[in-house]
Amino acid sequence: MGTRRNGFSKRESCVLSVDVGTTSIRCHVYDKVAKIRGSCTKKVSLLYPEPGRVEMDPEELWQGFVSVVKGAVQDSGLEMSQMEAIGISTQRAVHGVMKMLHFLTRRKRFLAASLVVFTPQHVSLRLLWALQNLPQLRQAVDEGTCLFGTIDTWLLYKLTKGLVHATDYSNASSTAIFDSYQMCWSGFLCSLLSLPLSIFPKVQNTSHNFGSSDPSIFGVPIPIMSVMADQQAAMFGECCFHTGDVKITMGTGTFMDINTGNKPHTSVAGLYPLVGWKIGSEVVYLAEGNAAGTGTAIKWAQEIELFSDVKDTVVMANSVKDSDGVCFVPSFSGLQAPLNDPKACAAFMGLKPSTTKSHLVRAILESIAFRNKQLFDVMLRETRIPITKIRADGGVCTNDFIMQLTTDLLGRKISRPAHFDMSCLGAAFVAGLGVGYWKSKEELKKLQMTDRLFLPQCGKGDCCNGAVYKPVLQNWEEALQRSMHWYSQS
Repeated sequence: MGTRRNGFSKRESCVLSVDVGTTSIRCHVYDKVAKIRGSCTKKVSLLYPEPGRVEMDPEELWQGFVSVVKGAVQDSGLEMSQMEAIGISTQRAVHGVMKMLHFLTRRKRFLAASLVVFTPQHVSLRLLWALQNLPQLRQAVDEGTCLFGTIDTWLLYKLTKGLVHATDYSNASSTAIFDSYQMCWSGFLCSLLSLPLSIFPKVQNTSHNFGSSDPSIFGVPIPIMSVMADQQAAMFGECCFHTGDVKITMGTGTFMDINTGNKPHTSVAGLYPLVGWKIGSEVVYLAEGNAAGTGTAIKWAQEIELFSDVKDTVVMANSVKDSDGVCFVPSFSGLQAPLNDPKACAAFMGLKPSTTKSHLVRAILESIAFRNKQLFDVMLRETRIPITKIRADGGVCTNDFIMQLTTDLLGRKISRPAHFDMSCLGAAFVAGLGVGYWKSKEELKKLQMTDRLFLPQCGKGDCCNGAVYKPVLQNWEEALQRSMHWYSQS
């Protein structure tokens, strides 16, 4: 929960933004200079009905959504009537059909369809699984009494008391059943997966008046002016508006996105084309690669008592000159781009009697930076788009060791924002633009606040640290190969 802020003029208005993540729901109240005036956070409860399944209770999620909105407005010292608009950012790995299934385990027009690699991070396979394993759901679909949607669809439906069944282009493109070239639900893939088109929500612009919240919910109607997928929202929040702009979000997992302009990117190495946002007639596309297990690895290390406070990891990693030959493979959910092996295992390799906790911690932090390097190299090779800027966000970007090593390995400067909830800010920016609270993207750029600019460092003899790490990185890549195909089932 936030702490009540004082001294805020009652005449001022603000924009609300809610980010629904994997582990929490948070709401921020933003003022004209994009300063957070009030906040509220609640944890997301996960249900485990059987091994291999993780679910969210949609009603509990809804109650949490309402709770954080009310809490953030109360924290700001404002009234609901002073909220100009609401923007919503949601994680993309959940669909709504009865209970929401969320698996914490494991995409060129028809050419792209022939190369699609469905993973459990895509909603499509979860929906297909539900239709095959829940007879009452299949019956409801056949009878026309069931609708499909991602989290944003569910929240819109609830906010408008069932009047709106919709999503936006960024969320739709993240399901793997949306044709980002034709900008519509893919009849080809729906036929391939035996999914009826009739159950899908209407796809609207990212900046769109989806209606207003029912007055019974917050006391007054609040215009719902944007819904966005979380990574696309973070891209907008980082003001990555131009072709070649890159964002690295390091949270539960790592997501690296590059703005590819007005054309979707075709890849065969694990990057997938997404609609970043559609505002008016402008459509911006992204190419995205991801690495699962980033924050998961750090949390696991804490749980097995390698350290007590996450802040200690930087000091521990810097207390030793290297990892003493220890490599960590962060494959708790398999390996994504460029190796794409769901059967890979997580592992420490190169352990010896001289290995200390500090060596293990350094190896874990190095592995996160190494995965960033892999994703970046794939992005450069696949897109061939000149990089214009790189900005990082997410909770893990607070780790200076990971940030500096990533900067050294990429050989590029990386900016870290003063606040890390870029998904929330991005949804707020789009909603605010929709109601004229902010006037232009140029105005938004002026509101950016940078905490620190990381620059590539050089060691002794002016040798770049990235070059010094080359043999270490090669050794780690060998460890990756040895961890692959470990499990018999994906």
